[in-house]
Amino acid sequence: MQTTLTQSTSPSISGFAATLPGKLLIGLSATAIVAAAAHVAIPLPFTPVPFILTPLAVLGVGLALGPVAGFFTLLAYLAEGAMGLPVFSPTGPGGIAQLFGPTGGYLMAYPLVAAIAGGLVQLLVRRTHRFLAATIAGTVAIAVLFACGAAWFMQYAHHSLQATWIGSVAPFLPGEAVKILAAAGIYSAVTRSTRAETPNS
Repeated sequence: MQTTLTQSTSPSISGFAATLPGKLLIGLSATAIVAAAAHVAIPLPFTPVPFILTPLAVLGVGLALGPVAGFFTLLAYLAEGAMGLPVFSPTGPGGIAQLFGPTGGYLMAYPLVAAIAGGLVQLLVRRTHRFLAATIAGTVAIAVLFACGAAWFMQYAHHSLQATWIGSVAPFLPGEAVKILAAAGIYSAVTRSTRAETPNS
């Protein structure tokens, strides 16, 4: 069974969520959540890459909305940032300059990350426990995020592989593990609650 935010115990709410205005409202709300997470950023003295909460929000959007809606929601988020809206981390210059700055690889990978998380969890949840499915999906998605982010950072800064590892990957791994588990826990709890409250689901 595919579980998304459009499921609800209220037929009227569910019906609205299935309409184009409902989908747009959910998407815009999701970009606002990602933007809020982006402002929880801690700059680090040895790298231009900050410790940031955004990956948790990106995983959450992908897991909740699924691969297609998750992809386009994060694409809309990037468009908002490119137009100059204050949705990116305040540790960067903002606007399109931030998309092409040292953290641009992470930012531009967000739609793909959401799509991977949403697509994988839908495949795995049919075969295993929701929490495990979301954990695996989140781990793969975050691995792709860091591969894209580190590759861009290495080219942008002209760093060696070791310097790139130190400046854009290694310091963040413990925090990313916590974010993956948090996203999986939230997904598992919300979908379990939805199934419990929805008859014949």
